[in-house]
Amino acid sequence: MTALPHPITGVFFGSPVPPGTGWPGDPADLATPIATDADSVVRLAAAADDLDAVDAPVSVCRACPRLVDWREQVAHEKRASFAGEPYWGRPVPGWGSRTPTVLVVGLAPAANGGNRTGRIFTGDRSGDWLFAALHRAGLATRPDSVHAGDGQRLVAARMVAAVRCAPPANRPTPLERDTCAPWLDAELRLVLPTLRVVLCLGAFGWVSAWAALRHVGVDVPRPRPTFGHGVHVDVDAGGRPLAVLGCFHPSQQNTFTGRLTEPMLDAVLGEAARLGGVAPG
Repeated sequence: MTALPHPITGVFFGSPVPPGTGWPGDPADLATPIATDADSVVRLAAAADDLDAVDAPVSVCRACPRLVDWREQVAHEKRASFAGEPYWGRPVPGWGSRTPTVLVVGLAPAANGGNRTGRIFTGDRSGDWLFAALHRAGLATRPDSVHAGDGQRLVAARMVAAVRCAPPANRPTPLERDTCAPWLDAELRLVLPTLRVVLCLGAFGWVSAWAALRHVGVDVPRPRPTFGHGVHVDVDAGGRPLAVLGCFHPSQQNTFTGRLTEPMLDAVLGEAARLGGVAPG
């Protein structure tokens, strides 16, 4: 395993990055428990009593063999343009505020984005669009997100993926989605007391978020509301209003074709920031 320098810190790491070796934001160490199947995911997620106790085991999870093989294969082979960088090559935990008013739910890390950088939506074209819009809305301190350790910070917001490993062709199987779901359930349970908005990027994030809301005891409508860009559904979260917003995913297939434009993205993120009590930057 050839060690390569981290683009921000210059510290050398192998690919995938072993836990506890100093990667910026790595929540795990060699003592972190590792989930190896669906049952152990359920057990570890249910036992988590703070975000650290979710993030650490998420970042070393090995419950889905196909995803483990794929994320590590990509980390070893690397895209040519990133051949001189180490790849995180592990599941990507949520990140951002520990007491968010806005929770952003995406699909999964990109193979050469979050799987490389160790931070969701960081280092890929989708993230370029998303972080620029988050910055305009006042939800991020910088207009870009290049790598963990680059100084980016989310404001009153937290970002998570429904599936924490990069999947082949960006398509997790139903079994992989369901195996990973308890991590999202645990994270949502822990941030729910401060949450005012759940912003769902794409139909996959929409379906996953509604399932997680139901699992943590939120009174969700039946049947599930239909996904669409700009859809706004209010639910009761223990006597508190919670807004669930739909937004087209900022994937290249949406941004290149004009299905999602900057004004469209700004409108939804601006609404999320307003409802979350965050003033534009």
